[in-house]
Amino acid sequence: MANHKSSIKRIRQTDKKKLHNRYFAKTARNAVRKLRSTTDKAAATEMLPKISAMLDKLAKRNIIHKNKAGNLKSKLTIFVNKLA
Repeated sequence: MANHKSSIKRIRQTDKKKLHNRYFAKTARNAVRKLRSTTDKAAATEMLPKISAMLDKLAKRNIIHKNKAGNLKSKLTIFVNKLA
């Protein structure tokens, strides 16, 4: 365990931020999973902009890498366009 007050506080802050970031990343993963399981084109096209915005926000806050967000958005767009 750390001995300095500042390092103890830093550990507390890191744990709090990690929990916060994990929540938002898990929420985004669940949203992506829900979109991929959708077979209705109308519902998928309605969900796509919301999920893209969610991924952009996560990338902006460095919760996920910006290239990962771009790759996910690209694959999801291709998936939605292929739906009949």
